[in-house]
Amino acid sequence: MIKYVVRRFIQAIPVLFLITVITFLLMHVQGNPADRFAQNTHITAEQIAAFKHRWGLDDPLLLQYCKWLGVCGDKPFLLNALPAALGGGDNGILHGDLGYSIYDGRLVTSILAERMLPTLILTSTAYVIWVTIALLAGVYAAVKRYSLFDSALTIFNYVGYSLPTFWLGLMLITFFSIPPLQWFPTGGMNDVYIVPAFGTASYWAFFGQNPLFSLLDMGRHLVLPVLTLVTVSIAGDSRFVRSSMLDSLNQDYVKTARAKGVPERRVILRHALRNALLPVITNIGLEIPFLFTGAIVTETIFAWPGMGRQFIESVGHVDYPVLMGILLIASFAIVMANLLADIMYAVVDPRVKY
Repeated sequence: MIKYVVRRFIQAIPVLFLITVITFLLMHVQGNPADRFAQNTHITAEQIAAFKHRWGLDDPLLLQYCKWLGVCGDKPFLLNALPAALGGGDNGILHGDLGYSIYDGRLVTSILAERMLPTLILTSTAYVIWVTIALLAGVYAAVKRYSLFDSALTIFNYVGYSLPTFWLGLMLITFFSIPPLQWFPTGGMNDVYIVPAFGTASYWAFFGQNPLFSLLDMGRHLVLPVLTLVTVSIAGDSRFVRSSMLDSLNQDYVKTARAKGVPERRVILRHALRNALLPVITNIGLEIPFLFTGAIVTETIFAWPGMGRQFIESVGHVDYPVLMGILLIASFAIVMANLLADIMYAVVDPRVKY
């Protein structure tokens, strides 16, 4: 197993390198950040040229990529890629430096660090709820095939899976956030009239003095965006779990276990479910990157200050460094999620050997 994990890590290196190349090229295909000044008559051509030079946008494309990657810098080529402790450079993603935001000049790592916690709070809450419900509902629907519950779940799956996320979010706001109900806030992460902005020093000071109130306030703001994510995700995953479980229940080893008089609960949990989980693990594992990149549509609709909303804002600002930082995190998370899924295969099914 250890050899397999090491081998997969080594195989991931060229994959991640290719991803950085594609990400960098895609960002530059959509336009130059300096183009936003083209229609501004108060900015001269000299100022635009100075802007490009300041951010290295007038360098050849290959040189820009090398600097962003961290193999080019103040030191000779490739020597710059070595760790700083070995005499290498300190710029580029190889050294943990994602650059500076073109929009506001802040460190990209600082921006993403601020946005990561809100995204983790939202997505991890939704992820735990939807995976738990999807597994339980899918397994129960397969065991009680053609029952009233199975029929109701099938209808819910078709309806829920067909609902556009943005429409569902807007409908929830319409019904639960405006008169006459007004049960939940329309957006944001906390009540800005009472609680300081999340993540600031003032917020943590307020949280220390009023932890219960702060958690309840955040919980009220979580309800609608979590409900939006959970509804659509359960509709897709529970259907997949049901299908996989039905296939497992029809296998010969399950029939043999029942013929031997094995209790039904043990047949379901020990024989059928463990084998049904193999394809489910792949599906659930590939959803892990969502925890780090955020739900773009949901965060935008509910003004949730996470990675997804940051991505939309950076697209509007043509902020290359921030966009590439988010895409790089997403790519790395996908590669690691695939590795985690493969490892879980061996945990769930002892027959899987590496």
